[in-house]
Amino acid sequence: MRWVVSKQPLTTEVFVAHANARLTFHGRCLLVQRVRFDRRPVSHVAKELGVSRQCAHRWVSRFDAEGWDGLQERSSRPRSMPRRTPERVEAAVVLARQELRAGPGFISAATGVPERTVTRILRRSGLPRLAECDPLTGQIIRASRQTFQRYERDRPGALVHIDVKKLGRIPDGGGWRAHGRAERPNLKRRVGFDYVHSAVDDHSRLAYSEIHPDLKGTTCAGFLTRAVAFFAGHGITVEQVITDNAKEYLISHAFRDAAAAHGIAQLFIRPHCPWQNGKVERFNRTLQTEWAYRQVFHTNEQRSAALAPWLEHYNHQRPHTALAGKTPISRLSPT
Repeated sequence: MRWVVSKQPLTTEVFVAHANARLTFHGRCLLVQRVRFDRRPVSHVAKELGVSRQCAHRWVSRFDAEGWDGLQERSSRPRSMPRRTPERVEAAVVLARQELRAGPGFISAATGVPERTVTRILRRSGLPRLAECDPLTGQIIRASRQTFQRYERDRPGALVHIDVKKLGRIPDGGGWRAHGRAERPNLKRRVGFDYVHSAVDDHSRLAYSEIHPDLKGTTCAGFLTRAVAFFAGHGITVEQVITDNAKEYLISHAFRDAAAAHGIAQLFIRPHCPWQNGKVERFNRTLQTEWAYRQVFHTNEQRSAALAPWLEHYNHQRPHTALAGKTPISRLSPT
């Protein structure tokens, strides 16, 4: 499918101060004061304020030509940009983002626009990040935390991230996503929760998930045993697992014994720092967006049955941006 629209203006671009500007408006006024009113040499004042003589002469010349208003912020955008992406292409990219609710890689494949160009268009259009949006409606619902300290183990199995995602069960006939919040047929019926246990390999991003009715230590221990078998089936020997500090991981004898039985060392994140377990946290978000909330399910069994096919797609077909567009299965060493 191609997103093509008519030639309509997209948005009015708003400029801000240059991020690397050495002088604020006050600093420019101070420079002009010392040069024009105190009669001091431009080179001396430029050295005091930490700018080049050329920069100082430029601001003084602008003051001579335009007065104090000439020292205000102004856009550095060129008068003409013949190579800028046409407005119709930008509109098509924005429309694809709204329809797909996906990242630049997927939008690039759908529109034929280079991925880097898609990124610039999305930033220029002021669209929010996907992490800040409701995966079902696309509306902004949250703020996000970013970190630039990233790591990756050099081989599969060296570290596996484990976490649990709690999801409300779907009553028979569908919940509020199927009928709307105003007309929920099962409003007073308590249906409980599903707990999706997931394990993600740090190097390859190969993922394994199961749905359980609880997150007890014995349940987590059983999940770990089956996850180890899953990874072993793909030629991966799990050496370490990292989890949060929940009691089912931290003090559970069953989970500790299951890890010890397979020679696995346990690691724990720092309290209140979920980004240290970020790969499985990010997987949880993808799992919600592309499986749990991607379509309307009318029964809980219908949603549960859709998990295994989605995991197969995630591991074998879905391109992963952290892997340069490759799939998790493609990063495993031949066995």
